[in-house]
Amino acid sequence: MATRILLVEDDPSIIESLTELLRGEGYAVDHASTQDDALALAFGAHAAKAASAQAPASPGAITLETSTPYALALLDVTLAQGNGFAVCAALKQATPNLPVIFLTASDDEFTTVAGIQMGADDYIAKPFRPRELLARIAATIRRSQPAAKRVLSLGPIRIDADRAHVERDGEEIVLSALEYRLLLLFASNAGKLITREQIREALWDDAGTYIEENTLSVYIKRLRDKIEDDPARPALIETVRGLGYKARG
Repeated sequence: MATRILLVEDDPSIIESLTELLRGEGYAVDHASTQDDALALAFGAHAAKAASAQAPASPGAITLETSTPYALALLDVTLAQGNGFAVCAALKQATPNLPVIFLTASDDEFTTVAGIQMGADDYIAKPFRPRELLARIAATIRRSQPAAKRVLSLGPIRIDADRAHVERDGEEIVLSALEYRLLLLFASNAGKLITREQIREALWDDAGTYIEENTLSVYIKRLRDKIEDDPARPALIETVRGLGYKARG
């Protein structure tokens, strides 16, 4: 599904050129020329009417408890009816994480500061360069997206890389720092052959201490003792004779 952008602008020539530009980059675009039309697109006609009835001249008073289908809003500050500040306030009230970029012919400090204080994520003055605008849109949308949670699996073992938390069947497995790095290395390369030299180099890079051959064998044994059902017959971290190790994919 295409990323959808709300374009609020009352200049027909800018609407046409921006819509063509954005759709050419694969975005879906809805446009509105007035404050009421913008709110109707974002939240539906009923919510837009309620918002405007609250305080059409006072953007900060607009409150909505709903959501919007848009990934980003491009707002002109000056509109034939209403203004971009009011639209921004309503959008941010309902969906605080929705990114907003202001488009305006005014480059005075007051307008810029007012937009930022309203919660705008970026500001670009007209006339703008198309490629720069596209780059800013992509960067703003990317920043607004939550980071993917990094959870790895190795058989029944679950590794939450963001919290450095390891568990099996809901029970935490306590590992030393080096054991954890070793497990993370195997889980990140599940199904692949990893030589002992590759393991030693990886652990050296992470820990800053070179791992001797015998020391590596000790740590692999300790890790197996903690994660394997039968450490004497390991199923999660298998030994490939004469080559290295392979973690279960």
